[in-house]
This record gives sequence, C-alpha cells and structure tokens, in this order.
Amino acid sequence: MPKPEIIQMGSYPDWDQKPLDEAFVMHRYFEAADKAAFLAEVGPRVRGMATRGELGASAEVIAACPKLEVISVYGVGYDAVNLDACRARGIRVTNTPDVLTKDVADLGVGMMLMQARGMNGAEAWVRDGSWASRGGYPLQRRVWGRRAGILGLGRIGHEVALRLEGFGMDVAYCNPTPKEYAKNWTYMPDPVALADWADFYFVTLAASAATRHIVDRRVIEALGPEGMLINISRAANIDEEALLDALESGRLGSAALDVFEGEPKLNPRFLALPNVLLQPHHASGTVETRKAMGQLLRDNLTAYFAGNPLLTPVL
Repeated sequence: MPKPEIIQMGSYPDWDQKPLDEAFVMHRYFEAADKAAFLAEVGPRVRGMATRGELGASAEVIAACPKLEVISVYGVGYDAVNLDACRARGIRVTNTPDVLTKDVADLGVGMMLMQARGMNGAEAWVRDGSWASRGGYPLQRRVWGRRAGILGLGRIGHEVALRLEGFGMDVAYCNPTPKEYAKNWTYMPDPVALADWADFYFVTLAASAATRHIVDRRVIEALGPEGMLINISRAANIDEEALLDALESGRLGSAALDVFEGEPKLNPRFLALPNVLLQPHHASGTVETRKAMGQLLRDNLTAYFAGNPLLTPVL
C-alpha cells in the first residue's frame, strides 16, 4: 500500500523528521524556493498536511491541495489554520494540547518572577561589577500574597492558577462562563474589571477572531502603573500598539511577553524598553514536551490514515 503524501509547512527536529519520513511521503514546502511552482506540482497529490501553530494553513495553500483530508498541527494554537476553508471541504484538523500545558504554565510563572524580582538586571549587576562598586541591587516587588488575574481559564490558565496558589496569591479569572473546578478562585466576567483588580494579569486564552485585541487600551489602563501583563497565549490577543504606548509612558508598570506580532521580527520599540521581559516564543520549548508534541502530531496522522478516531481533533 503506498504511503500517504503529506505537505510539510515547516521544519521539525530530527527526532520527528525521521519517523515522519519513514511513515509518509513528506513534501517540504518550507524548503521550496518557488512556493507557487511547488504547490502546483505536489498540491494535487497530497492528502495530509503537517504544520506548526504559528505557520498554520492559509486558504490559498488549502485550495492548492484539492485532495487534502487532514491537517495535523504541531502546537496547541490553530488560529493560523483557515478553519472556514477546512469546514467547507470537510478537512479534519488536529493539534497537540495537554502535552505542552505544564511547560507553558511554568514559563509564564517564571516570567512573572523574573520581571517582578528584576532577575535579569540583578545578574547584570553582579557581572558588571556594580554590586562591588555600587552596593546592593535596587529593591524590587514582592510576588507572594498579591493578586493574580487569569484571562482564559482553559488548560494552561488552570495550571497557572495552581502554581500561583503555591505562592499564596489571591487568584481570580475571567472566562465566558465560570468553571466548576475553580471554586477556590474568584470569577469575574469582565476583562477590564479583572485588570482593575489584579497586580499580575496572565493572558492564557486561545486566540480567535472573537478574542483579537481582547486586551485593549481599556484593559491595559485598568491594570495601571503598578501592574504587570504576562502573555503566554497568542500575540493577537493583545493590542500591541496600546501596550507599547502604555509601557513607554509608564501607564502600565511592566510586561513579560513570549509572543509578538510579526515574530521573530518584533516591533523595535520593545527593544528600547527597560520594563518589559522579552522571550522568543519558547514556552513549550523543552526536549520532553517537543518530543511529546511531535509524537502526537504523528499519531494523529497515523490514526487518520488507518481509519481510526483522531486523538485530539479540533475539527
């Protein structure tokens, strides 16, 4: 039986690429110098797509693959996949949730700690001799016992909340509806009210057209000059221009960000700011989690072509 032909939108680690190549005929879109010619040649033959969350699948690429049946996303986010085009064609879509949840939550909490306690600057203070020549590092801000708001209490938001409880923090969350398992935490239906209450504001909700810029100027202003915004979701959930304006003027105290519009070429205004912690979209970036993500991506493709139920279907 011939191997199913798969269009591969981006690169994967060798530990994923080798088993993919063994199980399927992989066509590497990302390596093609002439993308249009590549699609014209292989598009009519492929039945599956392997992509990454930030790369997704555009309507144009989907249209160029008339036999496409399934798209397997390496990552929890699938907002870059044109779901309308998939629905119209009956194309199945999967992602890789759960396996990355705890690592993403870990990084979000770590970013909060680093920014609140000024750890990047403190290390530089030691390395450049300032500790010896200028004395102790300037005082920073406490984390334990303060208020943490979580926008989006899904898998990742839930794990963040569990970790923050360990710091003795007062936790509240905003979600379309209250969560039964969150009885120990305060429910707030309004993102602005949550920001007005919180010292630390975690953005952990899935991205969609409905959530685009849900963290807008009103939310940012409500968080205020003593507040910190932490984003481990998607850049589109935040109005970056409003965020930059507030950080530059001091109307927002600080931010810790793992995602950016147009990444990796982020807005250069970020680079000049002393009150923002910048991370290279690596919240799931551990060896263990990336191997689990790759396995789940392959398992979904294998299940589909074997006629078995998908493990983690989105559509």
